[in-house]
Amino acid sequence: MTTDVFEEHRSLLTGVAYRILGSAADAEDVTQETWLRWNTVDRAIVDDPRAYLVTVASRIALDRLRSARSRRESYVGEWLPEPVSDIPDGADHAELADSVEYALLVVLETLSPLERAVFVLREAFQFPYARIAEVIGREEATARQLARRARDHVRERRPRFDADRGSRRRITERFLQACLEGDLDGLTALLADDVTLVGDGGGRVRAPMRVLHGIRKVAGFLRAIGQERNTQRFLDSAGVEGQADPADLDIGVMEVNGAPAAYVAADGRIVTLVVLDVVDDLVRHVYLVANPDKMSRLRTPASS
Repeated sequence: MTTDVFEEHRSLLTGVAYRILGSAADAEDVTQETWLRWNTVDRAIVDDPRAYLVTVASRIALDRLRSARSRRESYVGEWLPEPVSDIPDGADHAELADSVEYALLVVLETLSPLERAVFVLREAFQFPYARIAEVIGREEATARQLARRARDHVRERRPRFDADRGSRRRITERFLQACLEGDLDGLTALLADDVTLVGDGGGRVRAPMRVLHGIRKVAGFLRAIGQERNTQRFLDSAGVEGQADPADLDIGVMEVNGAPAAYVAADGRIVTLVVLDVVDDLVRHVYLVANPDKMSRLRTPASS
């Protein structure tokens, strides 16, 4: 009975933790720690198992986020959230799917830990403010204030006139083709004037150490890595060991965090992922993930 109740809510707990932390590995650890606490609690004092479990998982995730923020200050280069092929809570409706969209997770990184936890619980999972106040150990009025501040911050940085999924896939495909062909004109036509590129190699593989700004720098970088795709240098920079044949690279578009992304795979594993933030049919932000530690939750289309 104890196990059945927990398993009923496992995916929900992992989904909450992933949105708070931006790391699937850490979210799984949070879920496991929540299970350990659930396994020892006196169930007679638990009126609502779902609310109790989400409260415990959220508090653990919040503590982990505070610790992670200090560790990320020494991270080599820029830090990006860990992408996933499957939404952690198996959400299949728009509200939950949108709340795990990659560009939103990047924006959530700019919130304080309390703001992020409140935003996730309220905006993604529609928790009442009274319950959120219990989770964060604050008054309900404070929870409402944090929620309003977080919403305003997200709205300012994440305008809601972005492209639908069909348009994003078409633009991602055109973007990928232009990169592979070294088509500088084709690339620049897709990029907004104020486009930025953020790369995350974690010091493990080659990636920009700083954010690139503007069409000239972003397009030039993308064209360069596209032209390297058939060279051993690309495989070396991507951290592929052994004598993999560059001609055997698997390159295409896949679903990541519920939206299209371009990928490069070698030997059956993703080595580079590029997620585009598209607004008004132009690419505003390019997120390039190459840190091998962040690729374990990604499955190539061929292995799906």
